[in-house]
Amino acid sequence: MINGRIVVVDDEKMVTSAFKTLFKVEGIEGGEFFNSPKEALEYLKTNTPDLIISDYMMPEMKGLEFLQEAKKLYPEASMILLTGYADKENAIKAINEVGLYKYIEKPWDNDDLIMNIRNGIERSHLLENLREKIKELEEAKKQLEIYSTNLEELVAERTHDLSEANQKLSGIISHCADGIVILDNEGKIEQINPACENLVGVDVSAIAQRPFTQIVKGCKIDMISDEGGLFGLNSDNSDILLKDCYIANSLSGARTPVEINLAAIYSENDELPEKYVGVIRDITSQKETERLRDDFIATLTHDLRTPLLAAIQTLKFFLDGSLGELQDKQKVLLSTMLQSNEDLLGLVNALLEVYRFDSGKLELCKTIFAPKALVEQCIDELIPLAKNKGINLEFDCNIDDKLEIYADKAELKRVITNLCGNAVNYTNKDGHIKIILKAQSGDLIFSVEDNGNGIPQADIPNLFMRFSQGTSRKRSTGTGLGLYLSRQIIEAHGGKIWVESKLNKGSEFTFLLTDVVKANEERQVANG
Repeated sequence: MINGRIVVVDDEKMVTSAFKTLFKVEGIEGGEFFNSPKEALEYLKTNTPDLIISDYMMPEMKGLEFLQEAKKLYPEASMILLTGYADKENAIKAINEVGLYKYIEKPWDNDDLIMNIRNGIERSHLLENLREKIKELEEAKKQLEIYSTNLEELVAERTHDLSEANQKLSGIISHCADGIVILDNEGKIEQINPACENLVGVDVSAIAQRPFTQIVKGCKIDMISDEGGLFGLNSDNSDILLKDCYIANSLSGARTPVEINLAAIYSENDELPEKYVGVIRDITSQKETERLRDDFIATLTHDLRTPLLAAIQTLKFFLDGSLGELQDKQKVLLSTMLQSNEDLLGLVNALLEVYRFDSGKLELCKTIFAPKALVEQCIDELIPLAKNKGINLEFDCNIDDKLEIYADKAELKRVITNLCGNAVNYTNKDGHIKIILKAQSGDLIFSVEDNGNGIPQADIPNLFMRFSQGTSRKRSTGTGLGLYLSRQIIEAHGGKIWVESKLNKGSEFTFLLTDVVKANEERQVANG
C-alpha cells in the first residue's frame, strides 16, 4: 500500500479517470485529481504534496509552466511529467532546466508508473527530512557559536574571579598572625606561611618534605592511626584539635606552646585525604594568663585554710564543752556552722589539689600495698550512708589478700571513695551497688556498678571536666571537682578512667592501672 498526497493534473478527464481507477486497484491512497492546472495551484497553496504528476501539453497552462510554479511552493516535492513521444526531447530538456524527478511517456506501463510513484514519494520524504536536518544543524551551529562566545566570556570571567580569590587568599595566608602549614598525605610539609616560619626559625625551603613531627613536639596523638589517615582524620571527622604541643625555634631555641587545628582536604571520590591543612596558634599569652589565674586561686585558697582551721577548731571547743556547757539550740546552731566550715575547707582543699595536678607540682608518693584491703576500708566507711538509704553493697573481688600493687595509696583511696560515694548518692533507696576489683596480666581493674537513674549520653563527655556537677537532669551540691581529680590521679598513674551508662538502668565507672601488680620477687626486694 502506498500512502501519500499525490496531485494528478491532466486536462483530459479520461486520463484523470484512468489514474483514479489505477489508484483504487493498486490501493494507493491520498490522490487528488485536477483537470485544470490553475485549480491545482490554488489547492497547492494550502496543501503540501508528496508527489505531483502533470501532463506536458495543456491548453490552459503548459505542464512545464505549472510544475515551475509548484516548484516554487515545494522545492522538495517530487514531480513527474507525462508526455507523448513527440515531446520527449522537450521533456528531457525540462528535467534538466526545472529539476523534475521523472518523465513518463504515454501510454505508460502501469508497473513502471507505480514504481515511480512509490520512489517519488520516498524521495520527497527523504528530501524533506534532509532539509529539516540541515535546518537543525544550522540552528545548532548558531547556538554553538553563541555558546562558544559565551563560554569564552564565562571562562575569562571565572579566571578573573579565581585570580582575585587567589590573591586575596595569598594575602590572608601571608599576613595571618597564626601559623599555617600544608601537609601531603604522608604528613610531610609542603608549604608554610611567614608566621609559621617565624615560629620554626627557618623558611619553607629548609623544612620542605620533612615530617610534621620534626617541628611540632609533645602532641599526645599518633601521627598515623589504625583507621588510616594522619592523626586519625577520616571522612567521619572534619578536623581535630591538637593540644599540649610546642614548637622549638631552631635559631633561638625557644619552645613556643601552641594549639593546632588540623583538617583533611579530600579530592572528589577519594576515600582518604589528599592533603592536610593546619592552623598553628601561639598560646603563650593564654598559658601565662592561666598560670597567673591558677597562682591567684592557689594563693587565695591556701590563705583561706588558716582562718578556716581556726574557726573549725574554735567551734569544736564550744561543742565538746571545753568552753562551758551549751544549750541544745546552741549546739544545733554551732553544729551547722561547723559543718558549713568543714564543707568550705573541703572545697579549698579540692581547689588546691586541682592546682597541684594542673601545675605538675604534685608528685605521686608510690608504695607497695594490697589493693583489696584498701577497697574494703573504703567500703566500710560508706556502709553507714548506704544503710540509711537501704542500699545493698556487694564486693566482687577475684584477687587474694597477698596481691600487691605499686601506686599512690592515698590518691587511689581518694578516687575509690569518690566513685563509690557518687554511686551511693545517685542510687535510689533500696538500690544495689556492685564494686568489682580484679587483676589480669599485671593490670588492676576497679569498677563500680549501680542501678540508679543513669546519665544522658550528651552529658558523659563533660563528666570528667572541671566543675561538672551531675547531669542536665539532676545537679549535685558538690564542688564538681571529684571526677576531675579522679581523672587527673588515674592519668598521673598512666591509667585510664571511663564511664558506661544507660538512662533508667544505671551507670558503671571503671579505672584501669597498667603494669602495677607486683610479682612475689619484686615485693620481697621492696620489703627487704
